[in-house]
Amino acid sequence: MPRPRSGPPGAKGATDAPQGAETRMERRGERRGPPQRESRSKLYSEDVVKINRCAKVVKGGKRFSFAAFVVLGDGKAKVGCGKGKAKEVAAAIDKAVRDGEKNVKPYPIINGTIPHEVEGRFGSAKVRLMPAADGTGVIAGRSVRAVLEKAGVHNVLTKAYGNHNPVNLIRATIDALDRLRTREQYQEMRGVQL
Repeated sequence: MPRPRSGPPGAKGATDAPQGAETRMERRGERRGPPQRESRSKLYSEDVVKINRCAKVVKGGKRFSFAAFVVLGDGKAKVGCGKGKAKEVAAAIDKAVRDGEKNVKPYPIINGTIPHEVEGRFGSAKVRLMPAADGTGVIAGRSVRAVLEKAGVHNVLTKAYGNHNPVNLIRATIDALDRLRTREQYQEMRGVQL
């Protein structure tokens, strides 16, 4: 195969780079994946609660992947959670945030606390939430605190029973928030004046 002649730029047969180099670089660029967004969520603040590393044993060794669990909220009675899996930690968190944005819902928070005592369950995890007076603060463990602070609760007492897996506790806390009702909602449900 004849080698290309070097000559003035633009001359027939003259090249600056070896043949095929441009296509290799283009191919490398295609494999990089989607560009990372600067801000994962513009509407909600996020808190990464847990990152799991999983190893798949293959012929050449171990192949690692990551699972991220994230709590999202706006601090104004809206909160949700999401999970994502990817080969990189940043990509897993990004997926979890996108999943969490779909699950964000409003909950009845009155004067920085919950309207009444409530209990939530997920699997063998059980969480009890109790309203508290101003100045009490959020008395809770790390997982439950993440959900309540993102929801905008400033005064609450909590107690966790059973399984203390962070993911189960978060889902139990969200189940408890789902069971909250305001006075007006109870009046409408029962058809009585409270």
